[in-house]
Amino acid sequence: MNKNRELIAILRGLTLDRCIGVSRILIEEGFNKLEVPLNSPNPMKTISAMQNEFGRSAIIGAGTVTNVSEVSELSNLGCQMIVSPNTDTEVIKATKNEGMLSFPGAFTPSECFSAINSAADGLKIFPAFKLGVKGFKALKAVLPSNLNTYAVGGIDETHFKDWLHAGVTGFGIGSNLFHPSMSDNDIQFAAKKIVLAYDNWHAKK
Repeated sequence: MNKNRELIAILRGLTLDRCIGVSRILIEEGFNKLEVPLNSPNPMKTISAMQNEFGRSAIIGAGTVTNVSEVSELSNLGCQMIVSPNTDTEVIKATKNEGMLSFPGAFTPSECFSAINSAADGLKIFPAFKLGVKGFKALKAVLPSNLNTYAVGGIDETHFKDWLHAGVTGFGIGSNLFHPSMSDNDIQFAAKKIVLAYDNWHAKK
């Protein structure tokens, strides 16, 4: 397992009955950060089951976290990572107070620096397709050079080269990696492609 591979699997719609099987596939293929958005079915039970099974071999987290009460509940489950679609400084601070990784969504310089000043561990650049590589380059020029940034939203492996060359750290991949309608074989095939593309272009940065 490459612990430095910065790929977040966004598992929107993952159900409790499939969470162990899907997680195992993704971890075996090289993903080390798994995110279950809270607008999935029974997300708390799903995250708890994944944390109990894989919490020592991968970072298990929650996505679409938008309020402090959710942060507290997730911390009690052993959740390790909080991902949000927005920059909410109270959510970020609560996340860090609970000892979890914080990756808030940010799009503008103001949002980015609000997140940084609240001690976020990295930024989810969202929606990345809207900002584009040129927009990200302009943003990156004013951000701390050691800050982790993840392009999320409308991104697949065909975009990795340009984004990595622009200085992004990694990616959050959703429907191109997982959808409830996909079979285990489909998920495994998609994961192989994504990991291979990341490793290939990351090595050439």
